[in-house]
Amino acid sequence: MKKPLIILTGPTAVGKTELSIRLARLINGSVISADSMQVYRHMDIGSAKITKAQMQEIPHYLIDEFEPDEEFHVVRFQEYAQKYMQEIYAQGRIPIIVGGTGFYIQALVYEIDFTEQQGDASYRAALEKLARERGGGILHEMLREADPKAAEQIHENNIKRMVRALEFHHACGGKISEHNEAERQKESPYNFAYFVLNDDRQKLYERINDRVQQMIANGLVEEVKKLQELGCNRSMVSMQGLGYKEILAYLEGELTLEEAIYRIKRDTRHFAKRQLTWFRREREVIWMDKQTFDYDNDKIVSYMQKLLLEKGIIL
Repeated sequence: MKKPLIILTGPTAVGKTELSIRLARLINGSVISADSMQVYRHMDIGSAKITKAQMQEIPHYLIDEFEPDEEFHVVRFQEYAQKYMQEIYAQGRIPIIVGGTGFYIQALVYEIDFTEQQGDASYRAALEKLARERGGGILHEMLREADPKAAEQIHENNIKRMVRALEFHHACGGKISEHNEAERQKESPYNFAYFVLNDDRQKLYERINDRVQQMIANGLVEEVKKLQELGCNRSMVSMQGLGYKEILAYLEGELTLEEAIYRIKRDTRHFAKRQLTWFRREREVIWMDKQTFDYDNDKIVSYMQKLLLEKGIIL
């Protein structure tokens, strides 16, 4: 018998958090966050982190788990998520993976094997130094030569994934895009439902813009100042997150606050677009357009419940 697993994802600011709580309460679920920023302590406002009150006593995992100077990546996510899933199953509950990091979700659902991708630390350090000194564009050019398909799929701002792809090519001469595609063809060990919540693009972009303004009003600048005082700097993976790197640039005199806010809004909209592109490539995805349900979360949850019963994920 395959164990049950529910995924609730979608672009940033689409409204996953409230929906996940309603679903978890209905089906006796526990939430594992698939968010690359909410995992960090002290990074609450810029990551739009769920609060204790919003959790409504639903167990949550991979929130506030690491310090900002620790590196969090897909292999670590996979390891921790699998451990927490075993705990959740042992409690007689169902794990619900909630978040917008599609690569993390894919790695978990299909148990993608990253063992072959353990690279050369000195080569990795050289690539990271090159990116710091000359920007992500230079790595993207190298990747375009080594693995054109991976270059299409990885944005040049995503230093971490470009380094991983180049490392893989350096270590074995192969293409990470081909390796990942082969891994994705594996059958999932879970009886899963992969829900993608979506909205009209204009409405989504308005929500993103409003959310950024609310983050500023809630004290994002002060949050980044405190992180600076803790010793956080732009070389850390955590500080390369949307909202953090732009405010850091403002505090270091590279941008005005208005320029920083403009960039956060623009880059978050671009990020949402890339997320949707990723989810469209995934297999066995169930799309849920909010307008189809009249923006009524009760209707959306009822629809999810119906499909989960049909798939035998809940009884």
